Amino acid sequence: MVLSRRLLYRSGFWEIARPRHPLTAGHVLIRLSDPSTEFAHPSAADWLFCHNLVRTALREVLDATRCAVMFAHQWHPLGSAMGEPVAESSTPTFHLFGRWDGETTTPGLQLSLPAHRRTGVPDDELDGTDAALREALRGGGHRSPVTSADQVRAVVGPVSGSDPLVRTIDAGPRHTVMEPARHTASIEDLQPAELLAMASALGALPLSGGLSGFSCVVLESESLGVPLRVHALGRSVAEEVNPLEALLRSPEVSLALL
Repeated sequence: MVLSRRLLYRSGFWEIARPRHPLTAGHVLIRLSDPSTEFAHPSAADWLFCHNLVRTALREVLDATRCAVMFAHQWHPLGSAMGEPVAESSTPTFHLFGRWDGETTTPGLQLSLPAHRRTGVPDDELDGTDAALREALRGGGHRSPVTSADQVRAVVGPVSGSDPLVRTIDAGPRHTVMEPARHTASIEDLQPAELLAMASALGALPLSGGLSGFSCVVLESESLGVPLRVHALGRSVAEEVNPLEALLRSPEVSLALL
């Protein structure tokens, strides 16, 4: 796949692209253009801008009504990469999976197979879809992301140690769940300060007991009253059990990915 076809849109800090081996027609990446860029208000706002932009484009082109996000933090998928996308590079990368009725395959079905057995979508079948996505992304790309901290605080309230923006829950051995303190059901409703708070909470998780990093799954629930959740699973090269395989079979995650 040539670079010109992989790249769909470039913003101020991030770019939207196809992975080298798309698992479904709704599988796209948001990856950092310059790996040395600090994750601060401007880049967080631009990430949300790119996310919302590509979600809108996936709705227009594929009628995708749902989306799940997966990414690795200080972790590089190994071997068969069961339960997670293979690493594109060391550049910070987020895998978005748009979902729609009538899919011929699902992200969860593909991820339940070893990496070498995933068939993915042939390049020639994506040419028309990618052309339509690129046009939709250009059409919506005139909007500017929020970069002002004052604008952010006007929406989410003051940021202080006594009023945290994220709630962290111990969900089991090597399993942490993060939720926005403000009830938020969708990534599209997040503000940059909340995204930064989640990133800070993830970065503060201890790497103890041989852990080297985390596999993360971001889920939007379709159940009323259930907030947006980020599942962070501790990973280790020496692990005896892959925690992602069990998580993918859980009711919450299987609805989003399977």
